Amino acid sequence: MIKVSETAKKKVIELMTDDGYNPSKDYVRVGVKSGGCSGLSYDLKFDKESKEDDKVFEDNDVKIIVDKKSFLYLIGTTLEYSGGLNGTGFVFNNPNANRTCGCGESFSL
Repeated sequence: MIKVSETAKKKVIELMTDDGYNPSKDYVRVGVKSGGCSGLSYDLKFDKESKEDDKVFEDNDVKIIVDKKSFLYLIGTTLEYSGGLNGTGFVFNNPNANRTCGCGESFSL
């Protein structure tokens, strides 16, 4: 399960609407890929349909899809949004990450 904070929900709905997606029907696709200064990095984009092997969740009125491989790295993660002085953007609070980089965009297990 991936959770979505209230601030992330508001930003997701705003960005999906701006990009022509329907937040009540379409999905936020969350994934993990190789790269970044810590070895793995997060991937976040919008998608209109799920694939056969995707895990599908809904939290805080946000529909989330995760491919099966990425799901293993993301179990228990909370998607948050930070708009503070240290930068703005989505933040992944991942309990599985042993180490994260300074920018918070990559991690290792």
